[in-house]
Amino acid sequence: MLLESKKLMSLVGRNTKSYFKDKMLFFTSMLTPLILLVLFFTFLKNIYLDSFRGAFPNGFSVDDRILNGIAGAWLLSSVLSVSSVTVAFCANMVMVDDKIHGAINDFKVTPTKPTTIYLSYFVSNFFVVLLVMLSVLLLGSIYLAIVGWYISVSDFFMILLDIVINIIFGSLLASIVLSFVSTQGMQSAIATLISALYGFISGSYMPISSFSKGLANFLGLLPGTYGTSILRNHCMNGYLQAMIDAGIPSESIKGIRDGFDANIYVFDKSVSLSAMYGILLGTCLALLIIYVIVVILQSKNININLFKKIKKPILKKQI
Repeated sequence: MLLESKKLMSLVGRNTKSYFKDKMLFFTSMLTPLILLVLFFTFLKNIYLDSFRGAFPNGFSVDDRILNGIAGAWLLSSVLSVSSVTVAFCANMVMVDDKIHGAINDFKVTPTKPTTIYLSYFVSNFFVVLLVMLSVLLLGSIYLAIVGWYISVSDFFMILLDIVINIIFGSLLASIVLSFVSTQGMQSAIATLISALYGFISGSYMPISSFSKGLANFLGLLPGTYGTSILRNHCMNGYLQAMIDAGIPSESIKGIRDGFDANIYVFDKSVSLSAMYGILLGTCLALLIIYVIVVILQSKNININLFKKIKKPILKKQI
């Protein structure tokens, strides 16, 4: 057990170093969340500010720091949610490269368990995406500190926990999908597709409440929706409390929570925050089981193919 742990750590270190050797790959991984941050904070912020103002009754107003802060917090939760999945697909290039160049087959003939090899890809992917997400969180926190900081210490730690859960979900999903990919072109195509599509189906780019009822119900069945919503809750919580303290009616607060996906409804049934965590963690467990099954099946196929390649020359010599 101790020996396998050492092998795992060695492989994780090797995979992580391989990723950071390609400076352009790391820059590309950072590029998507950075573009989203700049796009949201420079062009889309005013749209969301008007939406928040529209939720207040006539005659009510709040401090600009609260208003700018909650808009920034909502946008930050969007970037963190979508990037935790899209960056995972970009950062998992090491596994695809090892397949292309045959390095994974070399690992298989060593006394290392296939599960250890594949687990190393997941763990290194997790740490790489975590580094990118913490960088994004740092930039977003600096922005919120400038325009208006109302996030409590407890909420900030919950945001960190939410990020970790979202990354686990994204890394497992990427590991399963990319385990069937053996070319860089296919990997790039899948990463591009996920980057374009995931933000919409998870409610990161647009609130789910703005979609039609049928589509909103369908998206409410997807686990990514809850990964976004838990981040929404903890990013916006301090600002909503500040609005309550400023005298904004509870009906308006509920309208904001409903309209900006802090509250999720599926077939007119409200989904509690604890249920969101349960669904997301349950999905992560299911993805882990699927990944283990995929690893076992692919390992058997690779071992059979290696045996055939080794056996053929021996049979030819005997003939």
